[in-house]
Amino acid sequence: MITSTTNTIEGREITEYKGIVTGEAILGTNIFKDIFAGIRDIVGGRSGSYEKSLREAREIALREMQDEASRMGANAVIGIDLDYENISAGGKSSMLMVSASGTAVVLR
Repeated sequence: MITSTTNTIEGREITEYKGIVTGEAILGTNIFKDIFAGIRDIVGGRSGSYEKSLREAREIALREMQDEASRMGANAVIGIDLDYENISAGGKSSMLMVSASGTAVVLR
């Protein structure tokens, strides 16, 4: 399946628009990741555990979106948009959400 953030695929013609497709992934973080991320905020640097969680959530969301497009008979998804959200429970950051959306199309 071809996926792109652009609205066209160079050298390919869109023959049919199937509709909007989405995929979401919500991953919980644990207290240890939160503690180490807090330390990183103070001393600086990257939080490898959060980066890994975000990467995993993005891959899940994109895969769900592609699966939905495939079920609709599409062979590509164009105009993909990725959104990242932090969902808090009781004022404490505890969940990471990634959503992917795009337009399922048939390319010739």
